[in-house]
Amino acid sequence: MQRILVYSDSLSWGIIPLTRQRLPFDQRWPGVMELTLCASGRKVRVMEDCLNGRRTVWDDPFKPGRNGLVGLAQRIEIDSPLELVVLMLGTNDFQSMHQHNAWHSSQGILALVSAIRAAPIEPGMPVPQVLVVAPPAIQTPKGPIAAKFEGGETKCAGLADAYRQVCTDIGCHFFDAGDVVGSSKVDGVHLDAEQHLALGEALSRVIEPLLRMVAGPPMVVGATEQHAGRS
Repeated sequence: MQRILVYSDSLSWGIIPLTRQRLPFDQRWPGVMELTLCASGRKVRVMEDCLNGRRTVWDDPFKPGRNGLVGLAQRIEIDSPLELVVLMLGTNDFQSMHQHNAWHSSQGILALVSAIRAAPIEPGMPVPQVLVVAPPAIQTPKGPIAAKFEGGETKCAGLADAYRQVCTDIGCHFFDAGDVVGSSKVDGVHLDAEQHLALGEALSRVIEPLLRMVAGPPMVVGATEQHAGRS
């Protein structure tokens, strides 16, 4: 059984736009990904560690525990052995109380990957591969979250390119979710049900070859290009 950890925020938790409700496992993208991989004959377990409001490396001034770096190494230790960690964070870095840009978030991702690679796992257990997924760009925020994400559509500009550069520099797998999905037309931030389906299916195709890899260069993936490798 190959184990994959998804470390993310509400875009992966499966929040239904304009509500505080959650899509069921088989409809949110980590579940779609697991079911698709298993249907292809792989024995895979996807574990979700997805917290609403989680940033890359910053605190939420109003809610505790949203700094993604705090405790990450211990999460890797807890869930080991892991074949792969999927990191999809950054959207909340652009909430209105922060003045971050894409470069800032890319440095947050760098810190997270470094923490995963240095986690105190048991001797003999593999250091997991890491796949960084750039979330789709924020559109004009709507509904109850509009004030929280005001200006986010401007601050997040260039996020995928900044993540891609960091992944190239440190030898890490990368995928741009914006190649296959966009932010919800309902609230401008999250994913609608059909987008969860599309992203889960797309990521299953990206991840399947990673589960077969022993060694090689990192994979940087777009909608139409794939390069084999291992982080």
